[in-house]
Amino acid sequence: MSNVQSENQKLASMYYRKRFLPEECVCLKDDVILFENEEILLTSWKTFRPRKDLAAGYSLYLPKQGFKVSKFLNAAGELLYWYCDIITTESHPSGGTIFVDLLIDVVVFPDGSVRLLDLDEAGDVLAKGSITPEYISDALKKADRLLHVIYAGKFGTFTDILNAAEKGQLPPSDWKYNLY
Repeated sequence: MSNVQSENQKLASMYYRKRFLPEECVCLKDDVILFENEEILLTSWKTFRPRKDLAAGYSLYLPKQGFKVSKFLNAAGELLYWYCDIITTESHPSGGTIFVDLLIDVVVFPDGSVRLLDLDEAGDVLAKGSITPEYISDALKKADRLLHVIYAGKFGTFTDILNAAEKGQLPPSDWKYNLY
């Protein structure tokens, strides 16, 4: 294993994904960190659990904005869709960062159609008391902001970064999110 690979694994082990449904917190140790600055984290990955339709992808985390945009690819490397998780961050006891999935998701299909997902799951988890009303309120506001970006025709800012990453091209080190 090269020093770059071991350093990348060390960095990736500082990141976690927490979900409420199913309830889990998983270290993202197998994700490859392609780029990181104070605004974004860009990774490539293979699926945790093998699926027939989904094999791998690229993810662009925008923690200050409260969402993660992922390019989902099939086994042939073809785009399935853009999957957007609404997230927040927490500190991990080890000093790493936890990306908390706030349940509400937005999918943008190659034809430009948009689907809002998992509002029912958010309601169920809230009713069970597994998530706070403050988290759900935060998720709804962030989903609304993301939908405004999509409907304003600015979603390409994210897809361009993910498409370039797939080709080995990374954003400039001083890249800043500025869509508003």
